[in-house]
Amino acid sequence: MENMTVIANGREVQVGLPCSLEEFLVAQALRPRSVVVEHNGEAVAPSEFATRKVKAGDRLEIVKIVAGG
Repeated sequence: MENMTVIANGREVQVGLPCSLEEFLVAQALRPRSVVVEHNGEAVAPSEFATRKVKAGDRLEIVKIVAGG
């Protein structure tokens, strides 16, 4: 595993690659089922988090889901 840079919410993040999107989220202390993710401009279904690979230079937009009323 090699530390590489990805862009998450507009800032550079060092992460051990290769890894899945799910592994990336866990490494960032985010619960995969509590976020919505766009990977290189494409919305990703939560069912794909474990198989979607993150590569150096990828761009992620991550939004936390907040429930309330």
